[in-house]
Amino acid sequence: MGWIEYYKPVIVMLVLQFTYAALSVSARASLLQGLSPRVFVFYRQAFGTLFITPIAYFFRTKTKNSSMGWKSFSLIFIAALIGVTGNQMIQYEGMYLASSSAASALANIIPAITFVAASIVGFEPIDIRSFRTIAKILGTVVCVTGAITMSLIKGPKLLNEQLPSSNSLLVINPIGRDNLWLVGCLCLFVGCCCWSFWLIIQVPVTRIYPDHLSLSAWMCFIGTMQCGFVTLFTDPYLEAWKIKSYFQLGTCLYAGIVGSGISIFAQAWVIERRGPVFSAMFNPLNTIIVTIFASIFLQEQIYIGSVIGAFGIIIGLYVVLWGKAKDVEMLKEAEEKKILENDQIKIVQVLVDGSNLAEPFLIK
Repeated sequence: MGWIEYYKPVIVMLVLQFTYAALSVSARASLLQGLSPRVFVFYRQAFGTLFITPIAYFFRTKTKNSSMGWKSFSLIFIAALIGVTGNQMIQYEGMYLASSSAASALANIIPAITFVAASIVGFEPIDIRSFRTIAKILGTVVCVTGAITMSLIKGPKLLNEQLPSSNSLLVINPIGRDNLWLVGCLCLFVGCCCWSFWLIIQVPVTRIYPDHLSLSAWMCFIGTMQCGFVTLFTDPYLEAWKIKSYFQLGTCLYAGIVGSGISIFAQAWVIERRGPVFSAMFNPLNTIIVTIFASIFLQEQIYIGSVIGAFGIIIGLYVVLWGKAKDVEMLKEAEEKKILENDQIKIVQVLVDGSNLAEPFLIK
């Protein structure tokens, strides 16, 4: 049974990647059926809120007690605006215009963007003389180059697909189909930037509001309100809010409960046992699964440039993760060295105190 416990985080991450792949493919299929990307995000957050709020309420007594003040509410509001409303609305807009496989591939650039942003705000130490820092910088450059390659260099088209009547806010007038891909990739890139900024904002948010389960419920609720407000302006007509098939309803429920609910617990469980680097290592697997599923079930456009760019992003991701893993090792060694030095100081103090206590007996 020992090997089962050891490989359980691996099994959980593999299941999660198939879960995320199913979410990406089913979401784009619903968008292609005519569901508005903004409405889909609203329903996803609404169902996620209904799922996670009772859990946060009943299990709140087992977690740290956190009080909601104006400062914590403001930080959570900004985090929800960037990481939920901004990220998901722009992300699904780009997924609709480009493809689910492109969305999954470009998501691998998030660690690189996070590294750059964290370095700017001072959360990520940079030592240009360190090989691990150089690796992170080179990995970031490779990731960005791969993303540019995916967006601009398409090459031969392996599969062909025409979008239905556009539900995108960014395509008001008819434009070339090739331009749709570029606009979609740009949206996906902006969505990745929003998610990276959200990860950085989590540092002050979790510091001031340490109840993670309640924090997730608050963020889903505030995100639902924000998405509803935005969608009322972008899609004011009632027809856009209708769910027209059981498949669209199932996708919304699946995205809210599994994508925004269960996966949070699973990711937290894995990170607690193996760390964030271990969790991020499985991201490229999601790209492969989504590409296969999308080409089979949706007959998505697959370009040679997309394949080359995706490989570049994956290689850059692993280089960045290698640098981050070395950072973790260095911090761990520094902590162990500090603990050893403190233990040695305590031993010396005990010996000195013992000799002082023995002096009166030695004089006699």
